[in-house]
Amino acid sequence: MKQKTEFSIAVFPGDGIGEEIMSACINVLDKLENVVGGFRLKHEILSAGAQHYSQFGRDISDNSLEKARDADAILLGAMGLPQVRYPDGTEISPHLKMRKIFDLYAGVRPVKAFPNVPGPLADARAKKIDLIVLRESTEGLFASAGKGEIIDDQEARETLVVTRRTCERLFDQAFAIARQRKERGGKGRVTCVDKANVFKAYAFFRKIFTEKAAHHPDIDIEYYYVDAMALDLVRRPWDFDVLVSENMFADILSDLGGGIIGGMGMAPCAEIGDHHGLFQPAHGSAPDLAGSGKANPTAMFLSAAMMLDWLGNKHNNGACNVAAKTLDKAVLSGYSSGNIHPIEFGGPDGVHDVEKAVVDSISIE
Repeated sequence: MKQKTEFSIAVFPGDGIGEEIMSACINVLDKLENVVGGFRLKHEILSAGAQHYSQFGRDISDNSLEKARDADAILLGAMGLPQVRYPDGTEISPHLKMRKIFDLYAGVRPVKAFPNVPGPLADARAKKIDLIVLRESTEGLFASAGKGEIIDDQEARETLVVTRRTCERLFDQAFAIARQRKERGGKGRVTCVDKANVFKAYAFFRKIFTEKAAHHPDIDIEYYYVDAMALDLVRRPWDFDVLVSENMFADILSDLGGGIIGGMGMAPCAEIGDHHGLFQPAHGSAPDLAGSGKANPTAMFLSAAMMLDWLGNKHNNGACNVAAKTLDKAVLSGYSSGNIHPIEFGGPDGVHDVEKAVVDSISIE
């Protein structure tokens, strides 16, 4: 495979704190380019989201969608504002549209404890939390988004969709991630999370998982009902490795994961398909913090590191992989040393303070 060194990045700052954290993220990426070398990112800033909808009556333009389609990766800040809604009352969410259009079926959501970040769990083992919630991102209950019906103002119906094709690809991703983590000392285990004891769709989900697991004998497997998983993510989250689940269940569990490591400011996300990748922090637009400089950009930085690693793997560019590791290390170093203490956790550091601490820690040994 010929190595690619120049990458086009479709950048959507979005709404609320999106612009602030995205600006800081691009500065961090620029520093990585200069220090690591061997790759170049060409950013194109594009508009989408609630503010765009308020101005133009559309959440994203056809032109911006095409530019995102043509880009090597999509980098997104945060979208949506509580006071801006579609006519049916739902929140503005063009990123959900991008998931479907670009077939971004695998939502990779790391849940990892960082030093000096206060969390709600008193057990000392909470410092060892390091797991992945793998979310199916195009089907499940979300397949009904925009298609549900309200009958005579008395009843509402939505449809859950689970297909073999998407499940098989999702489970292949789950086992591949577990194997990569095992090579780095991880547990080498995938947990299927469902509600197979009640719903046929989840029994089908579990059946396909079992079939796929037979092709990956080097990886351990286990099964959990989603309610029991919610319980044990609070009781003993350090025992889990890779959790794979349907769209809605994983959406909820991944936010629970953010909660047990201190907050959504520490929760990155990658939305992966066979041909496209979208990277964004898992938190919302936090309009109450917009323009204050008080937001925590850590999840944005970690999402950018996931983007670099994905680009490196997809295009045979080792420099991107090095840059990803360098950025992860810089963030970890900032928290370990106490140089990063965000306002979110009672410290003095706003967006630009965290940015500076990370930029100052970027180096190649």
